[in-house]
Amino acid sequence: LGDEIVLDGKKAHDLDVVIDRIVVKEGAKGRVTDSVELALKTGEGRLLVDPAEGSEPFWLSERFACVECGVSLPPIEPRMFSFNGPHGACPKCDGIGYRTRVDPERVVPDKRRSLREGAVAAWGRRGSVELALELDKAVKALSVDPDTPFAKLPESAKNAILYGTGDPAADAAKAAEGGAPEKRRKGRAAYEGIVSRLERALESGELSREIGDDDEDDDGGEPDDIGRFVITRVCEACLGRRLRPEALAVLLAGKNIAEIGGMPLRELRELVVKFSQDHTELKDRARTIGEPLLRAVAARLGFLIDVGLDYLTLDRSAMTLSGGEGQRIRLATQIGSALVGVLYVLDEPSVGLHPRDNTRLLEALRRLVDQGNSVLVVEHDRETIQAADHVVDMGPRAGVHGGTIVAQGTPAEIAAAKTSITGPYLTGEKSLYSPRPRRKPSDRWVKVTNAREHNLRGGDFSIPVGLLTAITGVSGSGKSSLIVDTLLPAARQTLYRSGAPVGACDGVFGLDNFDKVVSIDQAPIGRTPRSNPATYTGTFALLRELFSSLPEARARGYKRGRFSFNVKGGRCEACQGDGVLRVEMHFLPDVFVECETCGGKRYSRETLEVKYRGMSIADVLDLTVEEALRELEAVPRIREQLAALQRVGLGYIKLGQPATTLSGGEAQRVKLARELARRATGSTLYVLDEPTTGLHFSDIELLLVALEGLRDAGNTVVVIEHNLDLVASADWIVDLGPEGGTRGGELVAAGSPEAVAREERSHTGRYLAEVLADAGSGKKTEGRGATKPAPKAPASKGGTKGGAKSAAAGQPKSRSARS
Repeated sequence: LGDEIVLDGKKAHDLDVVIDRIVVKEGAKGRVTDSVELALKTGEGRLLVDPAEGSEPFWLSERFACVECGVSLPPIEPRMFSFNGPHGACPKCDGIGYRTRVDPERVVPDKRRSLREGAVAAWGRRGSVELALELDKAVKALSVDPDTPFAKLPESAKNAILYGTGDPAADAAKAAEGGAPEKRRKGRAAYEGIVSRLERALESGELSREIGDDDEDDDGGEPDDIGRFVITRVCEACLGRRLRPEALAVLLAGKNIAEIGGMPLRELRELVVKFSQDHTELKDRARTIGEPLLRAVAARLGFLIDVGLDYLTLDRSAMTLSGGEGQRIRLATQIGSALVGVLYVLDEPSVGLHPRDNTRLLEALRRLVDQGNSVLVVEHDRETIQAADHVVDMGPRAGVHGGTIVAQGTPAEIAAAKTSITGPYLTGEKSLYSPRPRRKPSDRWVKVTNAREHNLRGGDFSIPVGLLTAITGVSGSGKSSLIVDTLLPAARQTLYRSGAPVGACDGVFGLDNFDKVVSIDQAPIGRTPRSNPATYTGTFALLRELFSSLPEARARGYKRGRFSFNVKGGRCEACQGDGVLRVEMHFLPDVFVECETCGGKRYSRETLEVKYRGMSIADVLDLTVEEALRELEAVPRIREQLAALQRVGLGYIKLGQPATTLSGGEAQRVKLARELARRATGSTLYVLDEPTTGLHFSDIELLLVALEGLRDAGNTVVVIEHNLDLVASADWIVDLGPEGGTRGGELVAAGSPEAVAREERSHTGRYLAEVLADAGSGKKTEGRGATKPAPKAPASKGGTKGGAKSAAAGQPKSRSARS
């Protein structure tokens, strides 16, 4: 420090001060300690060690911080790596990974319109009272011409309309930079712009009330799209990784926890195993702590892979998991617990599984049995039934026509039972697929070019117009990314100007071949017990119209609304049309008891006195579809609706059965029946996601007839499916893969089922070849599989496995004690 040092006061400087020069030798420990303490004090907790020649200098720090990049860290604790708490969550997005904002482009979608013509979509429709009120306020506050196209208004007027008025100087500066004026947090501006108002409502949770939230109508309709002005953007702070920077700065094997969570499970297990075998980075103490943890992580990942979930990632949102995936995750947990003497009850664990993955699932179930447990499976899958030690076949049909045991025993005994509807499908005596001439594609195609959503690798995919096309591939191969996330939103954007984001691609072409797009999935048809098959299909509206036209109703002056249990007038006011009363039990779950006033019928006494052929409106809603068809055959419009439900195998459900009690397969078929009952346009695109889920062989046969009927009317039907019988019956197949996750996303094969069956790289083709060969030769179908049949072992100690449910498929099932 004796040398004169000239420093520029306008710049930051780093100064290295030499504290000591030490030759490390015996007896120098005290001097080294003193020098290190002095260096840390002088350097405010940091010191630089410059070894002898040939070695690089390195930093040491007494602080919990990275000496290379300077990032300071709090003490590392498990909670630091959780985005569900404030200690780990990104402070900008609160651990969600994205932020929601109002998009000015959606607020003013057509700038060629004037304010009076409805340029500002959030002000209401053209000619509406809301638009007139907003227009009056804007003209008075801003002195703008309401008849000038929005694009020709001065920039100051545009900014004022969108962001409001406040500090003119600040607003002008922001506008000159091409940005929006600063938001006013304190107090209201003289005129609050529409974007500012919507963003304030968004932050306070009042957005729906700001832009017109409508309740569901009593026919089960959906509420208005209240988020049409909102866009969701990845959080700019964490880039969607949901954690704060301190958590992301901690690395294992060169990766932070977000990168590890984004790896497919199979790749992650390989990384963990490799790291545990080659953990040179871990010191003795860390190795002692880390080795058991790494072994436990590898074992748990192995369980998930064994049940066919190798394509999932740990950061996958639970809301995006299918029911089958969620069930298999819970199953993997049980396999790892090594419990003995447990009864496991599984409801259709094969849902969403490719035939290749089904074998691994059956092996996992067999492992549970071999551990000394009992496994009871409610299942329709042929391979699962054939792998069971004991089968209980329920039937003979569904609903009121079922509920009895028609056969039980080994799969061979079920196949031989003449009373079993399931048996002929097990032996091959009955088959869903029969060889037939294939329909040839025309010159009209729907093409998705350079598809890159999720794990899709940028290929081009083509679907023929006017045919039944099956989208196949192993689990996680990219089927939903292609159809649900890319094709479907693009069709809705083109046909309905929907604001739904389209998956990453260069474009979707050929949508001008359609005038309507219909997605038929397994989402519930209603969120409350007030929704039911009658309300969803429109039959309830026709029934109300029928009852209001009866002489007794006309004499009393009853209108259609009198026969709705959703509005005052005709419903029982004691239970408000629910038919039950809720009794709060405080520390226990609420109890629902039948309403004593109406006896559960939901209507008032006067309403129930109006009868059609001796039946009140409540009596009609209590009929099954089959019964209602007989009683209401003389009413053509109602008969058409009911006949559609009957055609898709739902003759056993009641018209007024609450939507919350319908299975996913039943809900999907109710939606399909509604489409079948509508007048066909011949230019509709139908998209179905695994429609065979939860269906018995005989129900799939009815479904296939319905889908072919839609195709025969000139429509295009696209089905995401694993069921080989339906796939073999399709006109065209688009097979993705070859594997799941990052090893999938490619077009493996496309063409007729016979062409795909010849493709060596296609897992679907390998299994499909057996179905086609069996159908062509008339052979009985045993277990499907290219390499080996489904695992069958002698009955294990104390274990019964597999419960086949035959034509009773879709009956409400017990919801208790499920894994």
